[in-house]
Amino acid sequence: MSSGGGTGSCGKIIKTMVELLRPKRGGFMRPFGCGGFIREYLMGRGPEGSPHIDPEVGAPQADIFRHYKEALMRATALNDATREEERRAKREKRPISPEAIERIAEHYLKRLPYKTIACRYHSFVVYFSNLQRLGWVAETGKEERSAFQDNYPLGPSKKYFRLTQKGKQAPEIAWRNPHAALYGSN
Repeated sequence: MSSGGGTGSCGKIIKTMVELLRPKRGGFMRPFGCGGFIREYLMGRGPEGSPHIDPEVGAPQADIFRHYKEALMRATALNDATREEERRAKREKRPISPEAIERIAEHYLKRLPYKTIACRYHSFVVYFSNLQRLGWVAETGKEERSAFQDNYPLGPSKKYFRLTQKGKQAPEIAWRNPHAALYGSN
């Protein structure tokens, strides 16, 4: 953050503040956060166009991760399409067309590589383990056969997780940074 100064019309010194629009420490700007998405998803609200689930049954980590990435991909494509349509409309001196935004977003979404958006699965598992340590999510006891078991029957099955009462009561700010909630912030 930087500040500057100047004089106003009455000769008084005016101080201005300029705040940078980027995270203070690491990370990427996302349309929505991972923690908030997980919370809303496990509450059964179907955030960002993801499917609604039964909150008592929960969902496997792999499904939560897939729906998070797909939602981020849709949001990224829509954001890029909106900017593109704004540029075209300005250049052609016409109003912005919502239909054109949808068409461009679909085009972008088809071309957007799955691995370029958000975290990788291992990072998600580490993130999710912080939620488990905090006691915000817990296994429901339900399991189902995983795709890995088709080739290796002794492999692990998919375990379902649900939001705990502690997770429902945790403040939104803590959900934004579970690592800080678990270990404290520096």
